Amino acid sequence: MRNLHSRLLAILLPGMLLAGTAQAHRGHDNLSVVEIDVAGKVRVTHYLAAHDVEPALTRIAPDAQPSLDDPDAVAALTRYVGTRFGLATAAGVVPLALETTDLAGDDVRLVYVGTLHQPAAALDVSDVLFVDVYPAIENQVNVRRGGVTRTLLFGEGDADTQRVEAEAPRSPATAGHGRAPGRRKD
Repeated sequence: MRNLHSRLLAILLPGMLLAGTAQAHRGHDNLSVVEIDVAGKVRVTHYLAAHDVEPALTRIAPDAQPSLDDPDAVAALTRYVGTRFGLATAAGVVPLALETTDLAGDDVRLVYVGTLHQPAAALDVSDVLFVDVYPAIENQVNVRRGGVTRTLLFGEGDADTQRVEAEAPRSPATAGHGRAPGRRKD
């Protein structure tokens, strides 16, 4: 019986170690959420991982310490994100200003705010965050407007700028349901 346990452990242990290693190292991916209210106020929240950001600081802030503990590095990071992610309408670039920087463990949250020139206009989203550091990175952008969320993916082979067409706002009765009011689900 002892020999069986030893053989079983010898078979399972390498797999468990590999699974733990794969789970511990996530890919270099980012999530940005763009929220637009009816007045055209924009709030962009970038969710980044410190374990991806800190190595990138050697390029983003070469004169600072590659650590989010260094205020110069954080300032360089917020400038970098502000220049590598952008929104535009037919009326022009939407200026975004840094509102909040939250650093908590491995979680980095940067919030930028602005106002659309034309609230109902189509929106061009540009996202090249960290592609100069991690060429295979995949950035996801969720654009929420009028009760509708559209997801854009920016990765290798994708366009750096993608368009989200304006949609008529949904009423609270239909938002998120995908069906017209009064229709029954059969």
